[in-house]
Amino acid sequence: MKNCLYAGAITAALAMTATFTAHAQVSIDSCRNMALRNNKILKMADEAVKGAGYERKSAFAAYLPGIDFTGGYTYNQRQIALLGEDAKLPTMSFDPATQTFKYNILTTPDGTPVTDPSTGGYIPTEVALIPKEAMTFDVHNVFAGAFTLTQPIFMGGMIKAMNDITKYAENIAVATKNAAVQDVILGVDQAYWGVVSLGEKKRLAESFVNLVDSLRFNVNAMLEQGIATRSDLLTVDVKLNEAKVMLTKVDNGLTLSRMALAQICGLPVDSRLQLADEGGADIATTVAPHSYNMEDVYARRNDLEVVRQSINMLGSREKLAMGAMLPKVAAFGMYEFSNPNVINGFEKKFGGGFSVGATITIPLWHWGQHYNHYRATKATTNAQRLMLEDLEEKINLQVSQATFSFNEALKTYNTACSNMQSAEENLRSAQLAYREGLMTTDDVIAAQTAWLAANSEKIDAQIAIRLCDVYLSKVLGTLGE
Repeated sequence: MKNCLYAGAITAALAMTATFTAHAQVSIDSCRNMALRNNKILKMADEAVKGAGYERKSAFAAYLPGIDFTGGYTYNQRQIALLGEDAKLPTMSFDPATQTFKYNILTTPDGTPVTDPSTGGYIPTEVALIPKEAMTFDVHNVFAGAFTLTQPIFMGGMIKAMNDITKYAENIAVATKNAAVQDVILGVDQAYWGVVSLGEKKRLAESFVNLVDSLRFNVNAMLEQGIATRSDLLTVDVKLNEAKVMLTKVDNGLTLSRMALAQICGLPVDSRLQLADEGGADIATTVAPHSYNMEDVYARRNDLEVVRQSINMLGSREKLAMGAMLPKVAAFGMYEFSNPNVINGFEKKFGGGFSVGATITIPLWHWGQHYNHYRATKATTNAQRLMLEDLEEKINLQVSQATFSFNEALKTYNTACSNMQSAEENLRSAQLAYREGLMTTDDVIAAQTAWLAANSEKIDAQIAIRLCDVYLSKVLGTLGE
């Protein structure tokens, strides 16, 4: 069953690829979606977001008690003997007369204790013998282990600071991914409109070749009638060859641009993408003007969000550094066992017991180490705040420049439309005047060249509006919304 599903998926993928390769017509939104699905940078950003989420969960676990097990084995070469030789301990007897215990020592007939001349001590009459073997223990093989439960009670705010740091790190990862999404969309739009522009220029080049070819036909006919000269025909031939070379270059550029767009979209580079905006209506008329408030722009910009979250993270690092200077309290519980054990004498079997307690650590003097680290984190935070202010000023300038470029593109487009109308009228007048013998071949070729330049400028102006529009959307933080 799984093999059938895999075969079906492969067949569908091959069919989709074949469709793209043959005559797929896709819109700019489709290109964006394909690029967002297939872009490796975005997949890396997704993994970074996942990793940051796991780090946040890991930091939260520090609030909870930790349970650990420690085990060990030791081999000792020697046994442990608490006595170097047999021990002889003096004994005591109860004296009813004095109601006290007295040492059993050797005395003279008059009751005077007898001392040992060599040691100067009393000589006992009775001793308790403790053999050396009784105080010798077999510790050749020692097994030990412990289960420990530790519960932090107060860690100087360091646990909360670490949780805040991981939360802000996750926010940074999300903002970085969103910024990467906008970069991908910008790249797709630039490649898309580049293909559209070259497609329009290819059609323009084909029209120009046909226009010059028609002129050559007319000049050749007039040459046969003796009206035109051989020089006129050669002039037109040169212009026709230039037009064909230009068409070849545009066609090659269009092929490479399609390959670049396919690669950005995650498709095979030989995919034949037919774009929805190719050969359509005036592509500049659908662009809407932009209105914005700079405070909203600051709030939407992902690069500023990264800096803002970095400031929050550095603020938590200050608290982390402060926590190193504060007392720390923790409670613990433990079950320890060993073999051999000495709970009830020396026994060669496992035995153990529970113990509970609390610990407190109070930093007293570290030669300013922690305090200087705290001041260093505060300086870093202040530097990051200044960076945020600097970026906001630069973004304000960036938005103003992008708006100016967009408005300039609109004005350029209107001028290009007017120039194209003039060029078309000029070409029509030149063609009529040439038929009437009032203009030379060079005049017609000049009119045709002016017509080509005017149309090319209009195409460039249309694409410039689109590119300025998408760039302005990016700097405003609205791209992809």
